[in-house]
Amino acid sequence: MTMIIGITGGIATGKSTISKMLIDKGYTVIDADLLARLVVEPGEEAYEQIVERFGKGILLSNGQINRKKLGDIVFHDEEKRKILNEIVHPAVRKKMNEEIQASVQRGEKVVFLDIPLLYENRLDHTVEKVIVVYADYETQIERLKKRNQLSEEDAKARIHAQMSIEEKKKRADGIIDNRFSIEDSKKQLVDLLKRWNIAN
Repeated sequence: MTMIIGITGGIATGKSTISKMLIDKGYTVIDADLLARLVVEPGEEAYEQIVERFGKGILLSNGQINRKKLGDIVFHDEEKRKILNEIVHPAVRKKMNEEIQASVQRGEKVVFLDIPLLYENRLDHTVEKVIVVYADYETQIERLKKRNQLSEEDAKARIHAQMSIEEKKKRADGIIDNRFSIEDSKKQLVDLLKRWNIAN
């Protein structure tokens, strides 16, 4: 029986850092963000629907979706964000389910799903345990401003588009406080896997 564990957190809390640690340890991590990029490639059904709803003004000269331009639209307009999510999320879930099935068929004991909007999209019932990667609100803002070259206002808009990290922390089965060093986070992860009897 394959155990499915969700990894979530808030924007800029460092989920991808923890996912990379798990991959380095030999675990399968299915990344919802990566799948979300694949399903909006030209030729995909979700791509066609997005262009139809948002217009060709969101495209780059090579036909790819301009992710920054689309992000600027949806992070400041809840209705448009809802439209985008209704197109992208079912396509991502379909690909995710295909990858889970492939992992089960390979006989893997544990599979991790890296899903930023796990709680927002009520997907926590699809996993057996949830790890929340935590960083406080102020840390999120500073990291996001630095990483994405955003103004404070734009950073806050992206953070407020998600459930608060404090609320996610309350619902977690396991927490990794990712405000400190990489080594510190790695130790927390190893301890958590041992506690759950799934350490490689």
